[in-house]
Amino acid sequence: MGILTLLFHNTRKPEGLLGRWMVSSMNHAHAAIADWGMCHLPKTDPVEIAELGCGGGRNVRQLLRRYPAARITALDYSAISVEKTKRVNRRDIQNGRCHVVQGDVARMPFEDERFDLATAFETVYFWPGPGESFREVYRILKPGGVFLIVNESDGANPHDNKWLSVIDGLRIFNKEQLSALLTEAGFSQVTVDHDLKAHRLCLLAVRSKPCFGATGSLPKALCSAGAGSEPGQRGNSLGDLERSGF
Repeated sequence: MGILTLLFHNTRKPEGLLGRWMVSSMNHAHAAIADWGMCHLPKTDPVEIAELGCGGGRNVRQLLRRYPAARITALDYSAISVEKTKRVNRRDIQNGRCHVVQGDVARMPFEDERFDLATAFETVYFWPGPGESFREVYRILKPGGVFLIVNESDGANPHDNKWLSVIDGLRIFNKEQLSALLTEAGFSQVTVDHDLKAHRLCLLAVRSKPCFGATGSLPKALCSAGAGSEPGQRGNSLGDLERSGF
């Protein structure tokens, strides 16, 4: 097995010397796609954020800057990624704004309804399921919470197929597959930005708020997932989330 093959096999769960190099390179290689994805976040002020599959920790740092009043919990399957994320964000760990844990997205060590925002940059390709993992994200989000997925591959570029045999455990999903999986996991509103030219995807999924009034359940049209949106409906634009109050 060549050195490049060994390196790419470290993409899923970085280990050893090559894994350390891979994690460090992620912070630079994924910066542009991550920043593009963050531009889609609704104008809210989350208090608790989960950064899932945190890699080299660069996106944790960016989110901390974007939301100066928020606390971030970062999770990754790889001990090397956890170590790197801690180094990159050591000051915010010391001041209590950041916590980094090693764990599995399919069985996260977090209580129900804890987070306002969950993010996943360039990582759901490797998640168990990933339907079962999306259900875990739904569980840890508060009602009204938002789940951001950002993928550099949209499942429509035939040139990306070469990576399937090179990168261990890689699966590339298209927007229809991801939208269906999120809906099946319970998310009531899934909005997609598909950059056809760059073959990249950004999805925002919302966990709807409960609809209870003095006399019981309110009509679905008045629920907080967005006026008139039924569970599983995809919005027409990412601005729908802001117009809906998210």
